[in-house]
Amino acid sequence: MLEKGYIQVYTGNGKGKTTAALGLAFRAVGRGLRVCMIQFMKGGGPYGEHLAAEKLKPYLTIIPTGREGWVRRDNPDPEDVRLANEALRMGREALAVGEYDLVILDEVNGAVSFGLLDVDDVLDLMRSKPAEVELVLTGRNAHEKVMKAADLVTEMREIKHYYKAGVASRIGIEK
Repeated sequence: MLEKGYIQVYTGNGKGKTTAALGLAFRAVGRGLRVCMIQFMKGGGPYGEHLAAEKLKPYLTIIPTGREGWVRRDNPDPEDVRLANEALRMGREALAVGEYDLVILDEVNGAVSFGLLDVDDVLDLMRSKPAEVELVLTGRNAHEKVMKAADLVTEMREIKHYYKAGVASRIGIEK
């Protein structure tokens, strides 16, 4: 158990936000801490991290939520809104049960940016964090209020990405 948990935000348009959170999870598991990652807008797996989590049970739990495919930013489906709010409820529960030392809300910032979640609900969740639990929020376009409420904010900045040259997501690297 941690003596003091902080709130970290990984944001920006560059690759590596989820990967950084998984690196932190891996380090925590190595020290015997229990980790729960709830993934927003990430249906359609399994992704490589889901397969790894199966091997690291009971220390690492990953819960993917969302529908397969892309969420429409300009006109999100009501089901996407419902699933994002259900994922936020799961995040509150993961913080409250006392079972986890580290809780990661993967792509929660994107869910706020897409209008699936109200930023005030995320801020309420942040305020409800037990003192000894570390909380990580990932995703592009983190809201200013979320960044202000966090203890640590890291911005990933894209300089160059092979996706722009037509390279699709690769198994074991991006998924």
